[in-house]
Amino acid sequence: MQLGAFAFVPSSETLDHLIRYLSTWSGTDKLFTLIEYTLKLVAPVLVARAKLQHRVGVRKEATSSVATSLARFASIIGDFKMLGRFLGLLPIVQWMISMERSPPPTRVLLTIERLQGWSMLAYYPLEHLYYLRAHDLIPAAVPSLMSLVRRSSKRVQLNTNTLAMWSCRAWAVYVILQFAHLIQDRKLLLMSEKNLRKSKGVASEDKEDLRKRWGAFWNEVVANSANLPLAIHWSLEKGLFTNDIWPTIFGFINGVATFRSGWKATALPASKTSSTTAVAGSSVSEKAETDSQVVSVVLADAD
Repeated sequence: MQLGAFAFVPSSETLDHLIRYLSTWSGTDKLFTLIEYTLKLVAPVLVARAKLQHRVGVRKEATSSVATSLARFASIIGDFKMLGRFLGLLPIVQWMISMERSPPPTRVLLTIERLQGWSMLAYYPLEHLYYLRAHDLIPAAVPSLMSLVRRSSKRVQLNTNTLAMWSCRAWAVYVILQFAHLIQDRKLLLMSEKNLRKSKGVASEDKEDLRKRWGAFWNEVVANSANLPLAIHWSLEKGLFTNDIWPTIFGFINGVATFRSGWKATALPASKTSSTTAVAGSSVSEKAETDSQVVSVVLADAD
């Protein structure tokens, strides 16, 4: 009887949706990003509370062991996310190949996405080198390409700060280009909206589809607007913010926005039955998956 206790547990569409969402690398990355920044926001609050309690005499020490544990866990999550991106270059290459086979609707969008793809081709190797060097897995200096050809002893110094900064600069290029992409997306949405108004007997499904596209657009505006100050901050040698709370706040906003977009993207139409949940929900478009993957690509990892 006890072994079969789960027979009494009702099926849950929310649980099915969550499993479907987390079955992708992008979905797992978004969830961990949200958790990571939530912990980073909670930890300083606990520290401030501990200091206040110590000041009024209700606490012996002005420290919080829980806050320390949360900060450490957030750091572990950030490291795990970066390690998970070691295969991130593959979907970028796949996306760029697919883009050439099935280009975007306008020439401008094609140029923007090509440049975004190349910026990511620069970003990933730099981040990988940073990770390996930061964990002391590769030497501080490696032979240069020219030295391999000419058999010289010239070596290239691998400075972790420099590698992190230049990888974030490549990401910053992507983020800036994404604003140009959003401008073009808005034009296409306004055109679709105009055509829909002119049409007679428009189906409710078409209206709902346009509404969802507008929702996804504004969600992306929020996510990319949160990414911009982070990209600038981590691309500068001395940073943009003197208080670490601001990168945390912007990272949290981006985490909420990207998690929300991924959750909606993996939702099944209401007409789908539960028997088709696992199959239909996993078919996320190649382009959308790659884009959502890049949105939160360096959050917290360059702190």
